[in-house]
Amino acid sequence: MKLFDPFGNPLLIKRVLFGVFGSFFYIGLCVINRLRINGTDIVRDLPSNNVLFVSNHQTYYRDVMAIFHSICAAKWGYGRRLWSPFYLLWIPARLYYVAATETMKKSGFLPWLFSLAGAVTVKRSWREAGQDVQRRVDVSEVEKIYKALDFGWVLTFPQGTTKPYAEGRRGVAQMILEQKPVVVPVVINGFRRAFNKKGLLLKKKNVDLSVTFKAPLEIDYSAGKDQIIEQIMDAIEQSDRFRFPHYRQAQA
Repeated sequence: MKLFDPFGNPLLIKRVLFGVFGSFFYIGLCVINRLRINGTDIVRDLPSNNVLFVSNHQTYYRDVMAIFHSICAAKWGYGRRLWSPFYLLWIPARLYYVAATETMKKSGFLPWLFSLAGAVTVKRSWREAGQDVQRRVDVSEVEKIYKALDFGWVLTFPQGTTKPYAEGRRGVAQMILEQKPVVVPVVINGFRRAFNKKGLLLKKKNVDLSVTFKAPLEIDYSAGKDQIIEQIMDAIEQSDRFRFPHYRQAQA
């Protein structure tokens, strides 16, 4: 049994931290609000590594914890609800999520703990300090994600922002073309209504929350990056087909 992950972090510490964070977030997800999970059978059939979860994004931290909760519960054989959180006693330690370095550094001690719990931090090539920028992608940053994929499962948010229907980043498509992971779309709902932007503070009680895992995408590796990111955005329900009802009806 491995004691450290590829980044030198002790897996036992990661499990303990996730158990602590998970217990705190469980209350907001399943006691104060109502979380429903769909597609747990899909999670149970996935390989042990090189799996990329792509999801829409509504809060900084609560989305990640809800999806991680759902993955852990699915591995323990839970169905559509997170009943007793016994799965927190021993969670899969090969779970990672991609987070902006800026976001993880600007809030102090808590983001550092989240990093130990599984964050793979990368510098955004299109935005910094609230301003749009243009800079080349740092290859070493991408290599960190590949390393995490080789070791286990990675969750990423292709839009790179909590703004709904924002444009997907083509770098995700490039990563898929190079690494060829199993790509699992995830659709979350209700988190923006229930929690603040960071996902740490409660805004509203008794909200119906949902995490839906969809079947892995069939990727055409001969397609261009634009076509692949379009496929992803449609799968996570962030494309024009879902933004504009009249557009959806016209395409039917």
